[in-house]
Amino acid sequence: MARYVRITPTKARLVIDLVRGKPVPEAMQLLRFLPNRAAPIIRKVVQSAAANALDRFDLDPEELVITKCYVDQGPSMKRIRPRAMGRAYRILKRTSHITVVVGERTQAQRKRGK
Repeated sequence: MARYVRITPTKARLVIDLVRGKPVPEAMQLLRFLPNRAAPIIRKVVQSAAANALDRFDLDPEELVITKCYVDQGPSMKRIRPRAMGRAYRILKRTSHITVVVGERTQAQRKRGK
């Protein structure tokens, strides 16, 4: 889980949708070469979730699959942009909370080759 990440949730969701349900090694390879700004951030979260699974539950690293991942909106920082005739426009600098949950492959996933 990464909280208060300075990237908009919509941009992060585009990347997180690509890795949902994939095995961790495959997801790490995919995230490594994606050009999106959210990819390295999400890669670190996946890496952290996998390391926690290995350390706490002694799971096989090759059998790990991303079971659940989502991006929630965090608090928005409000900034002001000066405009014509003394007016001001509000700029919202959005933040994200990124959550990734990993688990072992099920028997059915092993048979299908996923």
